[in-house]
Amino acid sequence: MPQTLPIKIDIYALFIFLGVIQSIFLTYFFVFNKQGNLLANRYLGALLVAFAAALTEILLCYTNYMFWVIWLIDFAEPTNFLFAPLIYLYHRSFLQKPFKKSDLLHFFPFVFYTIYKTITFYVASLPAKYNAYIGSYHRAELEWLPEKGYLPSSAYLLSNYVNELMLVQMCIYVVLGFWMLRKEADNEQLSFWSNKNSELAWCRKGTIYSVVAIVVFVSSKLLFENDLGDHFIAAYITLIIYGISFILINKSTFFNQKPIKKYEKSSLTDEIQENTLEKLQTLMKTEKPFLSSSFSLPSLAQKLAVSQHHLSQILNESLGQSFFEFTAQYRIEEAKVLLKNSANAHLKIEEIAEMVGYNSKSAFNTAFKKITGMTPSEYKSS
Repeated sequence: MPQTLPIKIDIYALFIFLGVIQSIFLTYFFVFNKQGNLLANRYLGALLVAFAAALTEILLCYTNYMFWVIWLIDFAEPTNFLFAPLIYLYHRSFLQKPFKKSDLLHFFPFVFYTIYKTITFYVASLPAKYNAYIGSYHRAELEWLPEKGYLPSSAYLLSNYVNELMLVQMCIYVVLGFWMLRKEADNEQLSFWSNKNSELAWCRKGTIYSVVAIVVFVSSKLLFENDLGDHFIAAYITLIIYGISFILINKSTFFNQKPIKKYEKSSLTDEIQENTLEKLQTLMKTEKPFLSSSFSLPSLAQKLAVSQHHLSQILNESLGQSFFEFTAQYRIEEAKVLLKNSANAHLKIEEIAEMVGYNSKSAFNTAFKKITGMTPSEYKSS
């Protein structure tokens, strides 16, 4: 008979258990919510499912419940190869990047490792699975069971280096994430650390949290033998899950029944606001300064003889837009006119983008699709 150990319940076990429950709740929210960026929500929901699976396995192993469901050992190991790709794809879709068939390649490591694990381990005998569990968590406490392997030892080489493979994948995707955000910031003519674009700022935070995850992962593996430090990794994942929950609650209108006036202490009067708005609309129609790639909030404020702060307030309160949204609206409307004109049929999309003030085709495509729901090429064809 195989040996077992008593169930262990402590603060880590309770914290991880709550993380599993919360991740399942959030998954339902993101998968079935019909508002917002649906593709981004689906990716985030899938990520939370992967988190829940990993946390469940760590919880079973940490508390010794795995002895009673030994056939479940390593059931969530392939999901390790979903974390980094799903975070990257979530950020891409959150930045309004359209889905491409090539995006499915990001899931190849997960699919490949699942098939590999099925062939080498999931169909193995229960003694083999028992030995795998105690080998990771109770090597010095319990004796291994005799087992008869049906594959040569070299077949298990990939499993022996799963942590190293996961670490390499995480590092690759963190680099890809920073490169993507750097490119988007350049397209918006912003500093990488600027908070003016809330979408970029949110994705930057997510990528930084991924870097912290790498540090936690490496530290746990270096400080603890085998998988004995996995509960620290699980605790960090649980903190991320609760951080997402806090952000959702913080943004909820349920607790914000009293509207907060952003510019409560502003010296801007209604008269100045109305006059500036009228001048702004005339300027944009007659001079079209937005067609220049150097068009900026300071330059526009100077033309209108108002402060940057007052101009930003006027755009927010009167038009409900940020400066970047305001600029994009005028540029895309101008682009639509150019694309409709048959005299411009010979022009490439890149040339149209430059004519309306964009330095890159990708930034133009992103803004165009966000406003019209289609790419410039699709709009031109229709």
